[in-house]
Amino acid sequence: MPGLVSVKTPPEAPPLRITVPDESRTQIRSTPDRSDPVIPKSNSPANRRPPSPSRAKPSPDRSSGRKKSPEKPLLDEASLDNPDLGPFLLKLARDTIASGDGPTRALDYALRAAKSFERCAIDGEPNLDLAMSLHVVAAIYCSLGRFEEAIPVLERAIQVPEVSRGADHALAAFSGYMQLGDTHSMLGQLDKSIDCYKEGLNIQIVALGDTDPRVAETCRYLAEAHVQAMQFDEADKLCKKTLEIHREHSSPASLEEAADRRLMALICEAKGDYESALEHLVLASMAMIANGQDNEVAAIDVSIGNIYLSLSRFDEAVFSYQKALTVFKSSKGDNHPSVASVFVRLADLYYKTGKLRESRSYCENALRIYAKPVPGTTAEEIASGMTEISAIYESFNEPEEALKLLQKAMKLLEDKAGQQSTIAGIEARMGVMFYMLGRYEEARGSFESAVAKLRASGEKKSAFFGVVLNQMGLACVQLFKIGEAAELFEEARGILEQECGPCHQDTLGVYSNLAATYDAMGRVEDAIEILEYVLKLREEKLGTANPDFDDEKKRLAELLKEAGRSRNKKAKSLENLIDPNSRRTKKETSKKWSAFGFRS
Repeated sequence: MPGLVSVKTPPEAPPLRITVPDESRTQIRSTPDRSDPVIPKSNSPANRRPPSPSRAKPSPDRSSGRKKSPEKPLLDEASLDNPDLGPFLLKLARDTIASGDGPTRALDYALRAAKSFERCAIDGEPNLDLAMSLHVVAAIYCSLGRFEEAIPVLERAIQVPEVSRGADHALAAFSGYMQLGDTHSMLGQLDKSIDCYKEGLNIQIVALGDTDPRVAETCRYLAEAHVQAMQFDEADKLCKKTLEIHREHSSPASLEEAADRRLMALICEAKGDYESALEHLVLASMAMIANGQDNEVAAIDVSIGNIYLSLSRFDEAVFSYQKALTVFKSSKGDNHPSVASVFVRLADLYYKTGKLRESRSYCENALRIYAKPVPGTTAEEIASGMTEISAIYESFNEPEEALKLLQKAMKLLEDKAGQQSTIAGIEARMGVMFYMLGRYEEARGSFESAVAKLRASGEKKSAFFGVVLNQMGLACVQLFKIGEAAELFEEARGILEQECGPCHQDTLGVYSNLAATYDAMGRVEDAIEILEYVLKLREEKLGTANPDFDDEKKRLAELLKEAGRSRNKKAKSLENLIDPNSRRTKKETSKKWSAFGFRS
């Protein structure tokens, strides 16, 4: 979201971006006598009161035209006490940006405007002009890629307004929290970003009521952030609320409702509720058809194909993909990345149906498009496609080729702000490839980097994070870093127990890995306790038909026998004790990681 208010963001759009704002995107209303002092849903959150004062003042053109002594009067600290100077400097900052002179110079004007507003403020009276200028300063910092410097500026800006003083103050506070949330998001700090959006939403609800259409837009924006953080239950609640509000205020089959249903389908798919996801997508498609949005209908067809694929309804999936492919080729051209994305989906489908030649052919066709992208193709689109193709090559038992594609995707994204979570996912997949190739030190390094990014982005409580910790633990085992492996398995156990439950296959795998590691460390009693718990779970809740049951029962019997006497021999080799599930075939490993949705 580039501006200071909630805007409608289609699911496929890159979320949470900030650009240098123009006047209509940054100005905050400061006149309490306006007739419509509400929090808007448009991109313009403010009135357009001309900031220039009535008194005589230097011309911007003359000031900018002086070369030998540029802006000498503006550099005079005493002049900042002039109440007319702040609005003039703020206008000058915007004019500088609009003229293309560069954000650095505009930043200087905006900083001095903020200083002037602060010095001219009346004691005890919050100055909304000060908040407005701080928002502009922060937006310029973000345009320069200096996101860390924008954070304290925005934290100061949200302290200026007093929400109890009326709608103008509510607007300023709402705008500040939303902009602060966007900035945290660009730094990959999703947890802090979501907290800011929640504060903004609460302020907006108090000002407008909880059924206003503009509240619905903010709810959807917050839901998208929860999806990014893989917090699907919270996203589900917000998206349902958005849908209810739009159904109340919009006409049937509206574009707003269609956007809500597409997001709802994404959430349902992530939660494994494919039938509900399909229902939402069909309704969204009908709405788009009614509004003549052919390209959007094609995009929804791709999503419908994905659901059919998940349900193993392959013929219907092929039909949906081919429908979308026909529209994209006719409307965008044969070499558009949208065409390549459908090729990737078809490649995945044909691999799953055993048609490997067709699958490889579609992969190669997609890679040809990504190798020579048409103008306007973003690095994120190419990286996303390459990441998906790498998963298919991994399924082909070609980890070297998969690794090359992941490295190319990493290179495309390494300089892009706000891509920390995506890069972390790619690094985790690279760790899996390195592990499969026996390059355990490099695997550990990739996992370690991914873990650090996921911690920083607020995903340290997700199931995906738990799986990455488990895989990093296995790499440490191969490097004989047993203590470090135990710590990683313990943390993974806590997360997966919370997110997936103790009976989930991934949680059981971590239990077994931890038991093996404890035994290797000589902590036999701890290992016995874990294996007894696992066997009890299998006997009481999961059944004993699983082949792992016999293996675990045998391991427990050996440990119990050994615990009956003094432990005077070396611990068993980890090679014999490590969880069989962690030494799966390459094909099985691929399936496991695909199930946890490495997203680009």
